[in-house]
Amino acid sequence: MGESAGLVVGVLGALPSLAAAGTLVWAVGCPRATARRRLGRLARPATVCAVLSLATSFALPKTGAGSGWKLAEVAVLLLLLAVVSRWSPLRELASALPPAVLAVALWPLPLVAGESFAEAVGIATFWLLPAVAAVVAGAYPRRQELRRRSAVAEARSAQRLQLSRDLHDFVAHDISGIVVQAQAARFVAATDPTQALRALERIEKAGLSALAAMDRTVQMLHGPEAAPATEPLPGVSQLPSLLEDFTSAGATEAHLDLPPPVAEALSREVGSAAYRIVVEALTNVRRHAPDASRVTVVFTPTATTVELRVTDDGDARSAPARRRASRGGLGLPALTEHAQALGGTLSAGPHGDGGWQLTAVLPATLPKETP
Repeated sequence: MGESAGLVVGVLGALPSLAAAGTLVWAVGCPRATARRRLGRLARPATVCAVLSLATSFALPKTGAGSGWKLAEVAVLLLLLAVVSRWSPLRELASALPPAVLAVALWPLPLVAGESFAEAVGIATFWLLPAVAAVVAGAYPRRQELRRRSAVAEARSAQRLQLSRDLHDFVAHDISGIVVQAQAARFVAATDPTQALRALERIEKAGLSALAAMDRTVQMLHGPEAAPATEPLPGVSQLPSLLEDFTSAGATEAHLDLPPPVAEALSREVGSAAYRIVVEALTNVRRHAPDASRVTVVFTPTATTVELRVTDDGDARSAPARRRASRGGLGLPALTEHAQALGGTLSAGPHGDGGWQLTAVLPATLPKETP
C-alpha cells in the first residue's frame, strides 16, 4: 500500500515537469514558420504548468525523489519564462509571469519547513534571482526588436516626409510653370507662332526639370545603398537661373539680390533649404497672385545669420486666397519645420498694399572682415 502511494506521489510530482517539457517540445517540434506562432502562444500553457508546480510543491508529501523532479521542473520553468518573456503578447505575459516566478522562487520552502521566517525569505530570494535572470534574458532581445522596429518606422516616416517635400517643392513648381506656359502658348499660337514655339521650349525645360526631381524621388526609394543617379539637390547658386525661368514664363518680373559672401556662408543643407523656400514662394506667387508685376528675392547677411525675404506686389484681392493657402497648404508648414530644424525661422504674411512677403532667417557662417 505504501509503495503504491509513493508511486502516485512520484507521478504527480513529475506531472509539472512533464507538462512543461511537453509544452516546449510542442512549440519547437515543427517547421520554423509554425514554431514562431507557437512560441507566441506559450503564455497560457506556462501559467498552467506554474500552477501545477505550486500545487504539487505545497500539497504533496515530500520525498527524496520528489526534490529531483523539482529541480528538473525548475529548469524547464526557467526556459518557459525566457521564451514567454521573448515571444508572448504583453497582455498574456502579465498573467503568466507572476505564477511562474512564484513557482521557481517558492519550490524549496516546503523542504525547509523547520527554518525560521528570515531564512525562508532568504531561500526564496535566492531562487528568485534565476527567475529574474530568465525574464531579463527573454525581455532584452524583445526590447531590442521593438527599438529596431521603432527606428525603421521613424526612418520610413522621415523618408516619406522628404519625398513629399521633394514632390511639393520641385515637381509642383515645374508643373505649375508648364500650366502657365501652355496657357500662354494657347493664346499666342494663332497670332505669334514664334512666341508659341518659345513657350513650348520652356515647357520642355520645365518637364525635364520635373523628371529630374522624380528621378531623385525614385532614387531615394531605392535606399541609401543605391548609387546616386542624378545631381544633388540645387542650392543658392541655381537661384539666378530659377528666377530667369520664372520671369520668362509669365508676366511677373523677378529680381535677385544675392551678395557673393552669402552664397559662401551657407552650408549645403541650408543652401538647399533656401532654394526650396524661394521655389515655394515663387510657386505661391504664380498660383495666388498671377497679377503681380514684380517679385524681389533679397538675401541680407548679419553676424551669424542670413535673412531671406521674398516680396511681391500682388493685388489685394488675392490676399484671402493666400491666407487660405497658408492655413491649409503643406508647403509653408513643412518649410517652417525644416527651417526650425536647421536653427532658423520662417514666417509669411501681407506686405504693403496687398502684396505678400515671406521672411526666413537661416544660420550662416560669414567670413570676418579684415581691417
